[in-house]
Amino acid sequence: MTAAAVALAGCGSATSPAAAQTPAAAAPAFVSTAGGAVVAAPVAVAPKKTLKLGAKGKPVAWLQKRLSSLGYRPGKADGRYGGSTLTAVWAFQKVNGLKPSSTIGARTWRALENPAQPKVLVKNGKPTRAEVNLAKQIMVLYVDGEVKLITHISSGSGIPYCETASWQGKTQRFCGSARTPTGNYKTTWRRSGWHKSYLGQLYNPIFFNGGIAFHGALSVPLAPASHGCVRLPMNVAGALPALLGKGVPVHVRGAFRR
Repeated sequence: MTAAAVALAGCGSATSPAAAQTPAAAAPAFVSTAGGAVVAAPVAVAPKKTLKLGAKGKPVAWLQKRLSSLGYRPGKADGRYGGSTLTAVWAFQKVNGLKPSSTIGARTWRALENPAQPKVLVKNGKPTRAEVNLAKQIMVLYVDGEVKLITHISSGSGIPYCETASWQGKTQRFCGSARTPTGNYKTTWRRSGWHKSYLGQLYNPIFFNGGIAFHGALSVPLAPASHGCVRLPMNVAGALPALLGKGVPVHVRGAFRR
């Protein structure tokens, strides 16, 4: 069968489906006031023990609870430093101007005691909105003026692609720029569970710009790596549909510098 070339602004994860884990809802820690200010959570006393990926125990549970209280999604506070906690740590470090690392050291503990505010990208935005910061590779969800969720993301790689795939009963060739365009959009349609696209599998996709969506992926690296979508950690993608409705503004700003 001959392949047809199709140029599309699409996205997708080339990995296989797997079960998602949905974390408990995190309490908001930053509140936007009428004047546009954002109030941070109270100061906490951190355990200050150096932690590495795979660590277990009470300091890890403290870390998880603290991140959850600040609006991040580290998964259950089970005292186990795994992948969900790692991506939440990355998001926190990026918001606080730290180089993302799996090691929790003195600088990260100090920031956890006195956390920085996520930068507001749209000062006069709707009280409920999503802001995607491509420069920092984070997404912040505001609900009724409160920071409800802050997460690490991986957006479009910016590397042009041409890939051959079987789609709608025939072999086709798909080409695109792998960009996540900046601009102002609104959430549109969505699917629950794994959704097959022409470029791979998307978990719980919520579309906001044509074929570009927020979606869960098994790989959400520090650098942009998608075909154009905004990849989310699986546990975040499991919780997002209950928080982000249809017609909600999505603001995409910035540019990632490699």
